[in-house]
Amino acid sequence: MNTFFCSDYAKQTGEDVVGSATNYETYILVECPPPWTTEAFNSKWVPNNLKMLVEEVKRAKLPIRFLLIANDQSHKVAKTTLLIYQKSKGLIQGYRKHEFKLANIENVAAVIQKFLWGTIPEHEKETTITRDILVCTHGSHDKCCARYGNPFYFHAENTISHLGLEDVRIWKSSHFGGHRFAPTIIDLPEGRYYGLVEQDSFKSILTHTGDIQYLNKVYRGWGILPVPLQILEKELILHYGWDWFNYKVAGKILEQSLDNNTVLAELTFENTRGSLYTCQAKLVKDETKTIEIKSSCNAKQASVVTKYSVASLWLESKKVVSLSA
Repeated sequence: MNTFFCSDYAKQTGEDVVGSATNYETYILVECPPPWTTEAFNSKWVPNNLKMLVEEVKRAKLPIRFLLIANDQSHKVAKTTLLIYQKSKGLIQGYRKHEFKLANIENVAAVIQKFLWGTIPEHEKETTITRDILVCTHGSHDKCCARYGNPFYFHAENTISHLGLEDVRIWKSSHFGGHRFAPTIIDLPEGRYYGLVEQDSFKSILTHTGDIQYLNKVYRGWGILPVPLQILEKELILHYGWDWFNYKVAGKILEQSLDNNTVLAELTFENTRGSLYTCQAKLVKDETKTIEIKSSCNAKQASVVTKYSVASLWLESKKVVSLSA
């Protein structure tokens, strides 16, 4: 019997969680009651037209992430929720949400197709919900997500309720990577990823208050940024504190060495007073943090996970147009 739990192992090795968020332009979240099979979109409630669409998008290698979501009401409700989160251009704080309530899951594929063709379908719904938290509970994909994701989801519902956050919804989600950091969550519309989360750090994430150093243990990175920039962004969070979460940001990789050991990255950001800054940083492969690890409970062999550190950093203020004479 295999008693290896990848999440326990990642904790024991002290693997740095930052730089493990995945980078997508669009998240498409489809409400579908569990149980889910290992490959979520082969599950019994997923209709063929939706399966085929997901396969088509995969083959075209589009930067779109499809996930199944569910909550405690999903078995009982008469309508199917479809959420599409799409990244905007330029300086941003995250993704733009489109929410649809559909008669059933059979209607989902047609609405997604319309959306991807650039037409906003007529079923879009206004809602007071401003935040969706996804918790991976996909135990058939990796047992750590069942072992740690399910209890976390249960307690997180109570945490949200005790804090009186009526505009926050929490969902069980199919696999979105990083199960060795279970329990792992995505916070939308920001698109930030967290792992090895417990209720204290979750409260801080929800309220953007408390000890910012929590993020050293739980912050996996911001999904709008490529991996090396996620490491740079975490440094800026620790410098600017929770206020950083209100900043608008854009980032790009300027240069990358052929062996990927050195990266020159740039983040441009606008603070809450409208001041604009550009930060450039040289990131280098960190031999002390780069490890060989089994990245999932079912992994047959270990793989090398490259980690970066910020070697040098330049911050430059850009000209800001003042409205006062």
